[in-house]
Amino acid sequence: MDKNNDNLRNFLEISYDRLEELNLDAKKRRFSSATDAELKKYYLDYLKKEKRLKAVTIGFSDVEGRFHMIDYDKKFFLDSFENLTFDGSSIRGFSRQAESDLRLKIDWRAFWWLPSDVFGSGKVLMMGEIFGQDEKPYAMDSRGLLKAYAKKIKSEKGYVAYASNEVEGFLVKNPDAEKNFNERIGFELAAKGGYYHSLPTDVLRQFIDRTAEAQRAMGFENEKDHPEVAPSQFELNYSYSEVVNAADQIQIYKLTARQIAANLGMTACFLPKPIVGINGSGMHTNFSISKNGKNLFYDKKGRGQLSKFGWDIVNRILSSANDICLVLNSSVNAYRRLDPHFEAPNEIKVSEVDRGSMIRIPLFNEKSSRIEVRSVAPDANPYLVMYILAKVALEGPIKKENPGARQRISYLPGNIQIAIQKFKSSDTITKILGEEFKRKFLALKENAAARSPLELGTRVKNGEVLYHHEVYNQVLWNDF
Repeated sequence: MDKNNDNLRNFLEISYDRLEELNLDAKKRRFSSATDAELKKYYLDYLKKEKRLKAVTIGFSDVEGRFHMIDYDKKFFLDSFENLTFDGSSIRGFSRQAESDLRLKIDWRAFWWLPSDVFGSGKVLMMGEIFGQDEKPYAMDSRGLLKAYAKKIKSEKGYVAYASNEVEGFLVKNPDAEKNFNERIGFELAAKGGYYHSLPTDVLRQFIDRTAEAQRAMGFENEKDHPEVAPSQFELNYSYSEVVNAADQIQIYKLTARQIAANLGMTACFLPKPIVGINGSGMHTNFSISKNGKNLFYDKKGRGQLSKFGWDIVNRILSSANDICLVLNSSVNAYRRLDPHFEAPNEIKVSEVDRGSMIRIPLFNEKSSRIEVRSVAPDANPYLVMYILAKVALEGPIKKENPGARQRISYLPGNIQIAIQKFKSSDTITKILGEEFKRKFLALKENAAARSPLELGTRVKNGEVLYHHEVYNQVLWNDF
């Protein structure tokens, strides 16, 4: 790069310690009693004052959970933030070409300062809310569904839903390993080390360290970062948060991991089972509900110290386990992970100790009382996962027999075709998602499933990687 050109630039770059201070303040502000109007004024004043910003990045997610970003020139954004539009027909599952224009409105609570060595200098990130041409919330905006439901249960019942997510992935060699996948060769692991014993400065540790540093700088409040059981597998754990923010953080986590891996000449792969014969990756979702600052899941005298309220939620989720499986495991590849030989959480039951159970009751104190939904895959749409878990937890049916009681064990679907049929025939899903969302989500899943063999077999196939919703591009999709 021409150093003379570098000297001409004066774009915003903030040290990691200062970034952490700013983003933790923003996080407090997000959950404060400040109104949306007050936060809008606060951030607009900042954007006007900060001369070193060149662009505002607006993020949003499609039906399947793929994260999209648009950079708006800062001056243009300040003049036009109330009239931002984009072509919805270019997003799979969104509007038809004849009605393609959609509106992007700004969620003024969702603001992040960014590490310039990961995202580039002179930018900040905000989340967008999608509206139709009729100025109504767009039915296919899963983040909007989640945010509206979180607001509803807060206003009607005083409930605040919280989640923390254990997002696992693999570091594999080559920066475009997924898009260039060849089933005869498979993925090549970047490192051979595994759980707790990889070398301190091998490439996996370098990747984990850099990703953790970036997450801390963005206010994630990291707790522990380590290799996972399988070789070259990673997991970075951070503090629980309100469900909308928790889902936002999953999108930022994966984006950050992918970019840092690319900087190292690698790929951060979030396929649930990219390599047969070793443990797959999950996104264990710890879920709880509070009211007036009190955790409603805790009862010192309850079974596992979980309250009746908490057990009712467990039973509702287990009662709808087959119905919601396609949301929690939304790709062809996800069903390779539900293999009982590798600690797979494919049993529709709850346990305090058995990691093969769909739901586990972890050890906790009053503050950390929660349930852990272990069957969630890391490639699931995080907004849809949080929304459907919360809504099923509070409004779903409970079968007459007690799903939490001892009985013959039943299992989650063993392939995506069975999960599609369960989802399609579910009245519960229709009530929760609505006819339009259900129909469009189904169409996307059926289309992807049709591009892979019905039998999973013992080798990861081209179709389940190349046509995966987080991997495909226009060229790959049209080359079928």
